Amino acid sequence: MTRKQLLVIGNGMAGARAVEEIINRGGLDIFDITMIGDEPYGNYNRIMLSHVLAGEASIDDDDLLLNPMSWYRENGVTLYAGDRATRLDRFAKTVECESGRSVSYDSLIIATGSTSFFPNIDGLRASDGHLLKGVFGFRNIEDTNGMLQMAQSCDSARAVVIGGGLLGLEAAYGLRSQGVDVAVVHSPSHLMNQQLDERGGRVLRKEIEKLGISIHTSTRTTSVLRDSEGAISGVEFADGNTLSADFVVVAAGIRPNTELARAGGLVIERGIVVDDQLRCEDESAIYAVGECVQHRGEVYGLVAPVWEQAVVLAAHLTGSDPHASYTGSRITTKLKVAGIDVAAMGVKGPEREDDEFVQFYEPSTGIYKSVVVRDGKLIGAMLLGDVSKVGLLTQAFDEKVPLPEERIQLLFDLGAPTSGQGAADLPDGAQVCNCNGVTKGAIVECVSQGAKSLTDVMAKTRAGKGCGSCKALVGDIVACAAGGQLERDPAADWYVPCIPLTKPELIGQIRERNLRAVSQVFAELAIDGKAEATAKMPLASLLRTIWGPDWVDERGALFINDRVHANIQRDGTFSVVPQMKGGVTTPDQLRKIADVADKYNVPMVKVTGGQRIDLLGIKKEDLPKVWGDLGMPSGFAYGKSMRTVKTCVGSDFCRFGLGDSTQLGIQLEERLQGLETPAKLKMAVAGCPRNCSEALCKDFGVVAVGDGRWEIYIGGAAGAHIRKGDLFATVNSPEEVLQLAGRFVQYYRENAKWLERTYDFVPRVGLETLQAVLIEDAEGLADELDGRLQKSVEGYRDPWLERDAAKSPAQFKSALPLLPLPEVPVR
Repeated sequence: MTRKQLLVIGNGMAGARAVEEIINRGGLDIFDITMIGDEPYGNYNRIMLSHVLAGEASIDDDDLLLNPMSWYRENGVTLYAGDRATRLDRFAKTVECESGRSVSYDSLIIATGSTSFFPNIDGLRASDGHLLKGVFGFRNIEDTNGMLQMAQSCDSARAVVIGGGLLGLEAAYGLRSQGVDVAVVHSPSHLMNQQLDERGGRVLRKEIEKLGISIHTSTRTTSVLRDSEGAISGVEFADGNTLSADFVVVAAGIRPNTELARAGGLVIERGIVVDDQLRCEDESAIYAVGECVQHRGEVYGLVAPVWEQAVVLAAHLTGSDPHASYTGSRITTKLKVAGIDVAAMGVKGPEREDDEFVQFYEPSTGIYKSVVVRDGKLIGAMLLGDVSKVGLLTQAFDEKVPLPEERIQLLFDLGAPTSGQGAADLPDGAQVCNCNGVTKGAIVECVSQGAKSLTDVMAKTRAGKGCGSCKALVGDIVACAAGGQLERDPAADWYVPCIPLTKPELIGQIRERNLRAVSQVFAELAIDGKAEATAKMPLASLLRTIWGPDWVDERGALFINDRVHANIQRDGTFSVVPQMKGGVTTPDQLRKIADVADKYNVPMVKVTGGQRIDLLGIKKEDLPKVWGDLGMPSGFAYGKSMRTVKTCVGSDFCRFGLGDSTQLGIQLEERLQGLETPAKLKMAVAGCPRNCSEALCKDFGVVAVGDGRWEIYIGGAAGAHIRKGDLFATVNSPEEVLQLAGRFVQYYRENAKWLERTYDFVPRVGLETLQAVLIEDAEGLADELDGRLQKSVEGYRDPWLERDAAKSPAQFKSALPLLPLPEVPVR
């Protein structure tokens, strides 16, 4: 049987989910599948971008990436990533791409999604339609990276977010978590006006303002203001008032992306018009799915309807259910907005005189609840701050359970069953995870097939991997299905997912077997000897920790920053930060930096929060020459390593100084410079308790307290998370500080999880345990830790000064364009 050519335009959540459903129904026996995606990645979860912006997840997290590049290869799907479909010829049945390639099809699925809506505001766009510098949407990884770069580019960044809906508030929360001064500007009279009524909006506003975010409602932005050099300086409102800003985020809604379909002659109204089988109107071979679709007059901007559409489309294309039809979705929204639980469904308030309306309004605690009942049926509900009854309300809204006679029971337990009993009472068809369209039945089936832990179920079904608000309910269902108790996930303590060993066990095996390359570790220790992409970076870090310069450097195991020893920026250029020990520099160093900045036309030279100078905007091919001209050691601002030791003036010049903080800071930095660590590590030394170098909120902080004594603090943080360090020890000499610093760092290197900062590591292990092991030597490890650290210190090699970093001819050549257009070929 000759397979037909199925082409999918769009590699987002809708297009990839449709392909998954087709494959699950035997579609690979029917079709050769080709996908075109305009981003240079596999399919990722856009819902997780708000977590990335808030510092609660990273671009590398498994929860973000739904289908890595390997998934396409393993399933025989051709993916043209980083390419854009530009022309549809319905009669020739071909699609042309920006790269010049032409792809033919027998059946076509359009899943082009939606794009950010940018209102008619002066100063947003250039004459060619592109966004001007300093303006961002919030739809993709590029937007998120751009905002993070702006947030981290200065110590007191200011942002204005235009739009007080879900995306706008998530953007504001994420930026505030990064230390940005944020203002939200919203034209309607209250926040999230599409989901909440005025009282709900009022409660939400109060909770958002508690986070330090200023809110401006009933305010329309008319222009973005810029200074003489073109940089954003603020925004102006319709009433003439202004607000200062360094950058602007526009989150004023989304619009279906229909340009390709419209130019191809398809029927377009608000979206691409489709029938109940997701066929485009008057077409037998062209389908559309997702946010670009208009079905029965409705356009959906949420994930749950997309999953329902994907199932019907797959059933129709594969013939697995000839009668499958999509008749529309009843929208139930359950999510976290800036860390605040919100759920909404149906109408926002009573619309007829005989509608029953029950409200609970308690702004002092941030809780608002309401239900609307008509003719004995729930037609609307709203929960803010307390969403414990959302399961019952969802079932009632879908008419799967009868309403209680006392309507107040829809909002409060009043002797209702426990959460476990409630999970058991849910019907199998109840949708538990709205983000990924997972029903209770799918979770129960997963457990019946052998999954017993929450982590295992989440990995196999994706339930709880979106906003995370359903994770507790998923756990309850798994526990019920598994006989009342969750099993501990055996992989919870593994250092990387594919190797069934804890970190100490893995270190022991690597040493015993003399494994010095990531490929060797996979071959000997991974399950079935299979490599896993997400494990490469943590394993490379671990090998460098164990073997120092004697590890086998396989370039494919390293992130771009580690491959070129510089920090990649949004536009593909790089940032170079030379070392300035303890923040101390010399006129000679400053002259070198100035000369390099002039010679290579460096766009920005900036003093960092770690008391160093950052050269931003350096081209990839110029990096080796820049290092050579600087002649200074690397400051390691790009890696998971010990980065910097911040110091105050100390006792030599400051009249308050009680100890020579500058000299001690330099000694710490010289001893520990560049050491590989599970996550970035920052230190500080303060010459007195006035704490000008902010030592109390560093991973390792030291404060002089007089009479030659020094207090040592560990596990502090002052970034996305704020935590005062724990008082670890009080010692009587700089030598003791250096010893305990090295011992703590080595223990952290050997026992922390990958990407686990000390502010998580210290509470997890326990301060008393760390004191017993590292100070009192309760386990007899002190000498071993000191010895292994000393070996690492002696093996330190500066990657800039050695100038041996170019492992391949292309390593320092810029790709054109800067973001490559990779292809994942079929079979």
